Amino acid sequence: MIKKRLLLALPILAALAGGAAAQKSVTGSYNVEGRGPDGASYRGTVEVVPTGDTFRVTWLIDGQRYLGTGIGDESFISVSYRSGNDTGLALLVNENGVWSGIWTYAGGTKLGQERWTRR
Repeated sequence: MIKKRLLLALPILAALAGGAAAQKSVTGSYNVEGRGPDGASYRGTVEVVPTGDTFRVTWLIDGQRYLGTGIGDESFISVSYRSGNDTGLALLVNENGVWSGIWTYAGGTKLGQERWTRR
């Protein structure tokens, strides 16, 4: 179901215009839990801060910081991120205030899953 919703959200990327009201809906601090492409589970935090038409997204997972740049609105956020030499892409959709989605490392062939719950 998450993958289907994410695919439905992709056309929004083409129409994205930005705006302060949309930014307020995703802006904030979240608890994060997920499962990597290798099947290992993890927990941590993520902070989303508006930076003009984009967002600065910072994850802290097991003491490792991942920094990203996101675009989106009240329905979805797409984030390109890096940590050290690792880079990747995440796409999450808003499901009644909980952000759920998929992610992968650059060059990856499998997906991880992630869920953000507002702190």
